[in-house]
Amino acid sequence: MTTILYITAHPHDDTQSFSMAVGKAFIESYKQANPSDQVVHLDLYKENIPHIDVDVFSGWGKLRTGSTFDQLSQDEKTKVQRLSELTDQFVAADKYIFVTPLWNFSFPPVMKAYIDSICTAGKTFRYTEQGPVGLLTDKKALHIQARGGVYSEGPAAGLEMGHRYISVIMNFFGIPSFEGLFVEGHNQFPERAEEIKQQAINKAKEMAQTF
Repeated sequence: MTTILYITAHPHDDTQSFSMAVGKAFIESYKQANPSDQVVHLDLYKENIPHIDVDVFSGWGKLRTGSTFDQLSQDEKTKVQRLSELTDQFVAADKYIFVTPLWNFSFPPVMKAYIDSICTAGKTFRYTEQGPVGLLTDKKALHIQARGGVYSEGPAAGLEMGHRYISVIMNFFGIPSFEGLFVEGHNQFPERAEEIKQQAINKAKEMAQTF
């Protein structure tokens, strides 16, 4: 059975967020086209996503030098175990849908914390003498992003870093297929906001049929 990990990073739902509305349209259309696939929704604002902090570094260090998991402090155990769970969940999935807004040219901080949690040597990539090599070569991914302004062209072109960052990470993991679906300009052109949103929803439904 194919597993889809639907990863959202927005504090609002589809009634308030353009990215979430387009994401919802995509995933519902995908389910209709692929009823036997399993969709797992990972709402990063509701999940426990540990930051890589002193407890995590301490726990990892102890494990690397021969300590057993039971010898870690309670905080070390809780955080290290959760990071491992998130990585294992990511590796086990077959396809990924990332849904984010563009905030300050990037994405909400919780998405960075999540990406940090899944960048795990030996699971999503490995080190070689020639450099790191991605291990997820049979996966595919899509990023749905809402941008209040226009960043695909014009004066703001080149300022967007959220999609570019996720693209770098997907390439780092060896994922061969990564696409973007963007909703942009709805704040810059408020009189066209609903039109822009509907066009993106239509595109999402179309893309979902072949994802």
